[in-house]
Amino acid sequence: MTATEQHGSTNGTTTPPDRNLALDLVRVTEAAALAAGRWVGRGDKEAADQAAVDAMRLMLGTVNMAGVVVIGEGEKDKAPMLYNGEEVGSGEGPEVDVAVDPLEGTRLAALGQPNAIAVIALAQRGTMFFPGAAVYMEKIACGAEAAAVIDITAPPAENVRRVAAAKGISSNDVSVVVLERPRHELLIDELRACGARVILIRDGDVAPSIAAAQSGTGVDLLMGIGGTPEGVISAAAVKSLGGALQGRLWPRDGAEREQLIGAGYDPEKVLTTDDLVAGDDLFVAATGVTSGALLGGVRYTRDGAITHSLVMRSRSGTFRRIEATHAFEKLARFAGITLR
Repeated sequence: MTATEQHGSTNGTTTPPDRNLALDLVRVTEAAALAAGRWVGRGDKEAADQAAVDAMRLMLGTVNMAGVVVIGEGEKDKAPMLYNGEEVGSGEGPEVDVAVDPLEGTRLAALGQPNAIAVIALAQRGTMFFPGAAVYMEKIACGAEAAAVIDITAPPAENVRRVAAAKGISSNDVSVVVLERPRHELLIDELRACGARVILIRDGDVAPSIAAAQSGTGVDLLMGIGGTPEGVISAAAVKSLGGALQGRLWPRDGAEREQLIGAGYDPEKVLTTDDLVAGDDLFVAATGVTSGALLGGVRYTRDGAITHSLVMRSRSGTFRRIEATHAFEKLARFAGITLR
């Protein structure tokens, strides 16, 4: 295994950090990615997702934590495990909220398209936003350079102008990732009209959110309406990287709006990164299933496979890229994962 690291500020503290759970979590996302990878390009997104869920759930049981799933497969995917409220981990160790997406971009994997990933995030118990009935939210995400200037209530052109100024570039050089959906036609027109580059993606906005928060990816902003669970996971990663994510719940109809209001949610409220993940000690791990701008996908060899992962911890500011080589025989023996 090889790894490269970048270390951020520790805000002057000399207290050594306790165990970095993210290094345990990367085994979880690697297992999910390896299992899902066998289904890449086979046109069966349900089978790919189920394989990832099974592998992630199995490996989560080995992590020394008392976790409760806050963001899981849930009602949206009708999954029998990794559902909201499920207890995961060994039952010992720190009490944490858990957000999972065993295969973010199921259709991407099924079609062999870029940016499908397996991802998991942890936060201190009680600090992760639970979206209730809100399936979708409006989002804007960026990196540290522009974190203080984005405003989800401002017009798209104004956000592009602010980000360009903060980064010292022209608006024509700002790249914005947007999900390719009919609901985004006006947003796309407005972005192009102000000179921004629009990168349309088919599915999966967690990887682009992370890319927007990280330098050197060619992505400056993520904008548009996507999944609320994905927004919470993205917020954990973006916060770990020093970036910012803002969101607003996006009810699909009047009945959903009333349901949210009745449950105490305000659809008009701007949710900041701290609203979505309030804790200061976050752990995030992600492993590529298919190759994209953020991560390389699973690459199989005769006797095993190679994976590429990201590991983040907000408190230490450490960001790792990990390339790992896996032997099929040992995976089957020690982890119960059969990939042949």
